[in-house]
Amino acid sequence: PNVAIRVNNIGSVLLDLGDLQDARKCFERALKIDEKAYGPDHPNVARDVNNLGSVLQYQGDLKEARKYVERALKIDEKAYGPDHPNVAIIVNNIGGVLKDLGDLQGARKYLERALKIDEDAYGPDHPKVARYVNNIGSVLQAQGDLQEARKCFKRALKIDEKAYGPDHPKVARDVNNIGLVLQAQGDLQEARKCFERALKIGEKACGPDHPNVARYVNNIGGVLQAQGDLQEARKCYERALKICRDKFGPDHPNTRTVADNLSSLGQGLK
Repeated sequence: PNVAIRVNNIGSVLLDLGDLQDARKCFERALKIDEKAYGPDHPNVARDVNNLGSVLQYQGDLKEARKYVERALKIDEKAYGPDHPNVAIIVNNIGGVLKDLGDLQGARKYLERALKIDEDAYGPDHPKVARYVNNIGSVLQAQGDLQEARKCFKRALKIDEKAYGPDHPKVARDVNNIGLVLQAQGDLQEARKCFERALKIGEKACGPDHPNVARYVNNIGGVLQAQGDLQEARKCYERALKICRDKFGPDHPNTRTVADNLSSLGQGLK
């Protein structure tokens, strides 16, 4: 069992580094060890299953991801009751998978449940709360409620800057999300500033070839394209595409999105 914890921790580090394949191997190994040691319905098993669900989600296998996180939720609700912070983590993850599947209403329900659990447990200004606030903001944005989405992202940013300082990857995530809303509202200048700040933090914290960096570079490309600077937009998309291909392979949704962005620049630049 101690081996499983160590293997799990290595998997989490690999996941943060964007090495999805090796992360998945670690979580699968940890699951095998813990199922053998504790049986199929132990909280340690739920942790492994949940982590596997996260990798599958990143890899774009959303149906399988949903099965795993729902199994983890069932175990933890039985072990801890419905209102425990451990349960909130998994409830949030189900919300994320549902969002990716396009079920925004269902996603919002789960994310609001996760937020309530952690606000009750930790208070309204805890970094764990910021994560859920952020995720609700993403759903609101997808539903077209830009004003409420922006409020959520600003609340998350305020919490995270206070907790981690101005140069933390979580701050980059919040700033990037604010940039997306500003872009949708037509404020390209401010959106670009947000994406560039997020990129600077991401490169410093995660290195130049991390999936998060690809996301921020891609978003800068989108603003440049909207501003008519197609040459620079193309450089951004090409850089983002290379990272996505290396990390996810050619058929991942993220890779396809960036490839579509690049091709939308048209043949005139070739």
